[in-house]
Amino acid sequence: MSDDILLVSRDERGVATVTMNRPEVHNAFDDVLIGRITKAFEDLGADDSVRVVVLASKGPSFSAGADLNWMKRMAGYTRDQNVEDALGLAAMCRAIDTCPKPTIALVQGAAFGGGVGLVACCDIAIGTTHAKFMLSEVKLGLIPAVISPYVVRAMGARAARRYFLTAERIEAADAQRLGLLHEVVEDEEDLASAGDRMVATLLANGPAAIAAAKALVDAVAERPIDAPVIQDTAERIADTRASAEGREGVTAFLEKRKPAWVQGQG
Repeated sequence: MSDDILLVSRDERGVATVTMNRPEVHNAFDDVLIGRITKAFEDLGADDSVRVVVLASKGPSFSAGADLNWMKRMAGYTRDQNVEDALGLAAMCRAIDTCPKPTIALVQGAAFGGGVGLVACCDIAIGTTHAKFMLSEVKLGLIPAVISPYVVRAMGARAARRYFLTAERIEAADAQRLGLLHEVVEDEEDLASAGDRMVATLLANGPAAIAAAKALVDAVAERPIDAPVIQDTAERIADTRASAEGREGVTAFLEKRKPAWVQGQG
């Protein structure tokens, strides 16, 4: 699957790379690109041959957020049309966030507005020292509503209160401190290398276990450690222990060999 504005490639390891390809507009997105990103993540998430999904972009910017021509069209929308349009953006965020495969965002430049949401929706985010972020919506008299659940989860409510209200620029080091980025590297060459290292780390782990671990975080986050949570977590580990992948992983460890999902990777 590939086209001029969104490129999707796969390698023999099961690593898929989704690349936004609108460098002339700093990878700003409109309803068309949003729809294609949504479908790409839904399709890759459902493909058993895919192990990891990388989200990247061409050009000097990761994503400038909303496309200006799209914003011009929105200015004439009715409220109902605006709700429908916003739900398209919400579907994209949800498709990335709930993708059962581990997702990695590689951020080489500006991520503004909705671009911050793309980063926050991914499981792991790596950026260069040139990466910068801005929740710029209030400068336009708007709010970062649809992306807010993911951004608040990433940086916390206290930081969100500041940056949602001020629309200040967030440099890479501060983005790492706040939790938007997990790692900061020097330049794009280092970014590619860091991405490759993270991919290799993920490929060493059981694919079903990764999906279950990702679901586990959502199941326990922000919940009291009460009897239902304790019961749920006990059942989850019991299920994974009894699974074919769990049995293979433990057996491989005891036999001091690589598990089946690592064999053939060198």
